[in-house]
Amino acid sequence: MVQLWFPAARPAAAFAEYAPARTAAVLESEWTVAPGSLARVRTGVRTARRTPARPTLILLSHGRGSTGFLTTSLAIELASHGHLVASVDHTHDAAAVLFPDGRLIRGDLPAAPDDWDAQDRLETGVRAADLRFVADQLTARRPAPPRIGVLGHSMGGPAAAEAMRQDRRFAAGLDLDGGLFGTAADTGLDRPFLLLTSSPDHESWARWRAAHHGWGRHLHLAGGGHLSATDLAGYAEAISVREAWSAQAWHEALGALAPERATGIVRAYTVAFFGRFLAHRPAPLLRAPSARFPEVEFRWSRSN
Repeated sequence: MVQLWFPAARPAAAFAEYAPARTAAVLESEWTVAPGSLARVRTGVRTARRTPARPTLILLSHGRGSTGFLTTSLAIELASHGHLVASVDHTHDAAAVLFPDGRLIRGDLPAAPDDWDAQDRLETGVRAADLRFVADQLTARRPAPPRIGVLGHSMGGPAAAEAMRQDRRFAAGLDLDGGLFGTAADTGLDRPFLLLTSSPDHESWARWRAAHHGWGRHLHLAGGGHLSATDLAGYAEAISVREAWSAQAWHEALGALAPERATGIVRAYTVAFFGRFLAHRPAPLLRAPSARFPEVEFRWSRSN
């Protein structure tokens, strides 16, 4: 399943729902919050049927066992800057995927595989194939955009890197706090790639920095959590996630930064990155540390 977000001249009157009720029920159960909690979340955007004729295209991949709905606000932000954003739900990986015919496919990834390294590489490769297939489908009946971007959160990050390594249609990629489990960590990439992390470190990031030979940045968001880039940061308090989770789980997921601050920073750097490399817009935010965002540390840079 793919959800499209784009700027529309004549949207319909109806507001787009955040998540189908059956999909939301799976997330609510996993988070141990009250049934119906996610029905209170509003997107603030409207449904539309016709996409722009030739927009820049960005593919968005969710985290392991998560869902594309959790990066809705990031997709909307990118769409508001003129991009067509295709948010991909990876079937059997996502917590739940609801198809138009009523089928609900639950995620069935192993919780504790015997070999995590082999499992991570397998999942990264499957996701990269998904992303390439979606790019094929979205460009089959219309002129392909001159540049396609790809980004992902958590496991979606290495999938973005692996898709770029395999397919030169992807001109720029962004990894939001994902270990680089595919081959790209060892070979690097020759096109722009941004690593924006909240976690302290991951062994694959050092390997990628040593091998990467295109434009690159590794930015660290101090005080952020692994889910700071997702919508959960914005409504976790409102649906009582803090009460349901342990203090340690809450800190690892959402960190110490105020939610609106964390998500605002992620959006600013994501918009700047794709604005520069897909739409040729100036992006001074990517050149050096910014007084606007002192929480962002430039850990590594390559090219200007």
